[in-house]
Amino acid sequence: MQLDTLITPEVIRVPLQSEDRLGVITELVELLGAQGLVHDVNKAVQTTWAREQERTTGIGEGLAVPHGRCDCIDRLVIAIGRTAAPLDFQSFDHKPVHLVVLVLSPIDDTASHIQVLGGISRMLADRMIREAAYAAESADALASILQGRG
Repeated sequence: MQLDTLITPEVIRVPLQSEDRLGVITELVELLGAQGLVHDVNKAVQTTWAREQERTTGIGEGLAVPHGRCDCIDRLVIAIGRTAAPLDFQSFDHKPVHLVVLVLSPIDDTASHIQVLGGISRMLADRMIREAAYAAESADALASILQGRG
């Protein structure tokens, strides 16, 4: 699955309005719901938040990748948000988060789910891409950066 086909300005929010983990997850799921990509926003939020409570998805270096599998979507989707201010996501490295990439996939699509999580991690392991993403001023600019055109 190609990440760049999932990354569009319509599923990106710059900046996020929320100031806590649950608020950010809710905001990104609602963004997907507004695009008609999530059939039951509340269920998707509950599923993702339950996963977040098991173990933080703040993976370090300013990045969080909350994710979940839910029967409230038809295909794998992502939503991306750049925080307005550094956000405590209880990350493993204890550093605040600047970028949140939410991944939701159908319950029976484990392979794509794992593939996309790995792709996000590999892409944002590049410090130049990560720093450019953290500085993006708009959804269009962030989409371009993450699609390799920025």
